[in-house]
Amino acid sequence: MNQPILELRNISKSFPGVRALDGVQFDLFAGEIHGLMGENGAGKSTFIKIITGVHAPDEGEIFLNGERLTLRNPMDAQHQGIAAIYQHVTSYPDLSVAENIFMGHEKVTKRTRRIDWNAMHTEAQALLDQLDANFDSHERMNNLSVARQQIVEIAKALSTDARIIIMDEPTAALSQHESEELYRITQGLRDAGVGVIFISHRMEDIKRLAERVTVFRDGKYIGTWPTEEIDQERLIVAMVGREISQMYPKRQVKLGEELLRVENLSRVGFFRDVSFDLRKGEVLAVTGLVGAGRTEVCETLYGVHPWDSGRVFLEGQEIAPADPVEALDLGIGFLPEDRQIEGLILEWEIYKNITLPSLNAFARFGGLSLDRERAAAGRLATKLNVKTGNVHVKASTLSGGNQQKVVVAKILSRALKVIILDEPTKGVDVAAKAAICEIIGELAEQGYGIILISSEMPEVLGMSDRIVVMKDGRLTARLTTAKTNQEEILNAAMVVETRQGSEV
Repeated sequence: MNQPILELRNISKSFPGVRALDGVQFDLFAGEIHGLMGENGAGKSTFIKIITGVHAPDEGEIFLNGERLTLRNPMDAQHQGIAAIYQHVTSYPDLSVAENIFMGHEKVTKRTRRIDWNAMHTEAQALLDQLDANFDSHERMNNLSVARQQIVEIAKALSTDARIIIMDEPTAALSQHESEELYRITQGLRDAGVGVIFISHRMEDIKRLAERVTVFRDGKYIGTWPTEEIDQERLIVAMVGREISQMYPKRQVKLGEELLRVENLSRVGFFRDVSFDLRKGEVLAVTGLVGAGRTEVCETLYGVHPWDSGRVFLEGQEIAPADPVEALDLGIGFLPEDRQIEGLILEWEIYKNITLPSLNAFARFGGLSLDRERAAAGRLATKLNVKTGNVHVKASTLSGGNQQKVVVAKILSRALKVIILDEPTKGVDVAAKAAICEIIGELAEQGYGIILISSEMPEVLGMSDRIVVMKDGRLTARLTTAKTNQEEILNAAMVVETRQGSEV
């Protein structure tokens, strides 16, 4: 490595009331994967927008191949070979893969200046083949999985001859198998001489891919290290500013009587003959590969979908909630996987989000008591340590981890018995993850029954009392956490034969 392909020196950027970046530095070499880590609010998003021309820095300089660079807008960045791939893919769902790849720089014939569909599909297919994609350029985007949509975004970057690609949390919504595929593609880009900035909360991503890792904290540059020379504990201290003694602080809770029992639950086309039970104070992990049917089972228990056969008992009484409102009335709460779309109304104030499931408690003479509503929301926000000036600001202003805490506060605004948490720590930083796990432990200690859907093996093993494993809509194993390990769980997630009757 000689001269960096990209270098940022002393970059600062302020917005009203906040200094998003404060004298940060960063460099990237051709053929390098450089990891960038930091908590939500560390300045990573602003950093991306500086590099891609969305924002101009207030102070500092950007150099491309040793020459000072001024980016006036995103088109300038694209013309300089800079592209970004975001966690939430922003595609045109009703258009084809080829149309998405060449959107904004379509192939046209020289004579008529009309779109050259043949050339566009031929080049798009060549880019997909280069990435070993197993789908066609004519496929509509809304038919593709998130992983495949990200491959399209990478192909789009390559179609602009990008030599610098920023990947923002690309594995957050992927299964382990899909993540492995993304690793392979990213390493292929590196080998082809592309410089990759890989932003992730996941230690595994950084350790697997990055030659170096840089950490930002509170908008400041903390340091850059060769990945092989820094361990997880030092990275956490760099990101958070303190040691986190326990990432998964599972509390030892004496389990109570049976709270929920599910017997041979089936929904045609989604899952079949699923049985398990849950006790008071217990954390029951439900795991398996993406598509195993975990979320579908729990959504059915919450009344989102009807089941076709089977029985469900809550505290010994058979139930069949027709919708989520009835499930809440029975004492079953659900925290969805996608907090921004399904869990929150982002343009509403925090207090309105928190009290939404329990408005009847604040109604009086046909109207709402706003003082009582805001006071109750404030107490829950304080209890869960939501980092905000007050509960009157919009939920969209919060970091991902604090948005997740608001969703937890929202379900706690009702008197519940069973709380279902679907990937509660996905896409949040390390400190927020530890805080959410601490909350889960506190809820179990208070006697709630917790169903924890998670794809992260350390979280499954660190937080649960027992584990239910699913594959292809079938329950393949029921395991006691203290007597199992990651290898056994993964084997159960991939087996063909079911082991429904076994418990280890």
